[in-house]
Amino acid sequence: MKLTIASLKKGQKGIIKQFSHDDIPLKLLEMGCLPGNKVELVQTAPFRDPMYLNINGSHLAIRKETALLIEIEVVE
Repeated sequence: MKLTIASLKKGQKGIIKQFSHDDIPLKLLEMGCLPGNKVELVQTAPFRDPMYLNINGSHLAIRKETALLIEIEVVE
């Protein structure tokens, strides 16, 4: 089973491994959402959409449908 950003729990961290689709918005890539970068789930809105993330010090919110496209490796 592949883990994605959407599978993170509040406070959990991971490292971005790859994208499962080529339709990742360019703005996310420009803000540091790149393979090898650390990601932490800070908070979610009701129904877990959108998700508020910390990616290498940048805070951003992404939709759950986009989070499902970004594969991660969970770190402790």
